[in-house]
Amino acid sequence: MDIITIGDGMITFDPSVKGPLRYVDGFKRKIGGAELNVMIGCARLGLQAGWISRLGKDEFGRHILNTVRGEGIDVSEVKLIEGYPTSLNFKEVHASGDSKTFYYRHKSPTETFNSNDLPIDYIKRAKILHVTGVFPAILEQNRQVILEAIKIAKDNGVKVSLDPNIRLKLWSKEEARQTLQSYLPYVDFLLTGREELEILFDTEDEEQFIKELQKYDFSQVIMKDGAVGSSFLENNRFVNVPGFPVKKVVDTVGAGDGFDAAFLYGVIQDWPVEKSIQLANAVGAMVVQVEGDNEGLPYLEDVEVFLGARENIER
Repeated sequence: MDIITIGDGMITFDPSVKGPLRYVDGFKRKIGGAELNVMIGCARLGLQAGWISRLGKDEFGRHILNTVRGEGIDVSEVKLIEGYPTSLNFKEVHASGDSKTFYYRHKSPTETFNSNDLPIDYIKRAKILHVTGVFPAILEQNRQVILEAIKIAKDNGVKVSLDPNIRLKLWSKEEARQTLQSYLPYVDFLLTGREELEILFDTEDEEQFIKELQKYDFSQVIMKDGAVGSSFLENNRFVNVPGFPVKKVVDTVGAGDGFDAAFLYGVIQDWPVEKSIQLANAVGAMVVQVEGDNEGLPYLEDVEVFLGARENIER
């Protein structure tokens, strides 16, 4: 495997109209989950991706499993669990493209997964293990699962990428800070946003959180900043790589996951950091122009057209 992840998978219900959820009377069924979105993005770019998870043994769980398998992602470490419903979320989308998420993920089938269930050989065979702050936020036991997984990766020469992806509907700032800081000594690639860095180190002062970041042995620290683009940490300062103009923002969900997938694609290709970020910025810009958590995640040839590196022949 080029890259694997551990995380929840959900059925996402997208509203048929924009506005407050209480006025929405129709939904489209889709699939989502932060870690899963990244693997879909990686697979579409051409990487060999794998997913470790637990789903409910129900129609929704089977739908997710079949869809993910169809994306070319290895699902040999995904199990359907009897008696646990597949997690759901309902999305509220505003005219601006901003959205809110309402979770229904207890009791989660991932409750049946613990550190003893980690597929050690599967992790050891990967080049990168990607984790986020979402899975450890769902259940307290998941925090230890991720810690053990990244330790296994680190001990076996597997690179670790972390997107803090802090969801304050799932845990407090203090819980997030304590848990995610315990992961940082094992992380090679930190893919984050400015607000998440402020939560992670309890400061809004950029110089201060840069000092905190310098305490760790990261290969790269990438700070995502929406339309502004994103930056990488070099010589105690963040160096900006500009983003791409977007005609219309339709849905911001999944843009950060697409960014992660594209940046890690560049890492696996051994590209310079600026080139990896440029690809990631392009994917993020493409994703926000499409509704859905992962529908806008592009194939490599689509990104090449977007960047002007490939001719787009329509007829």
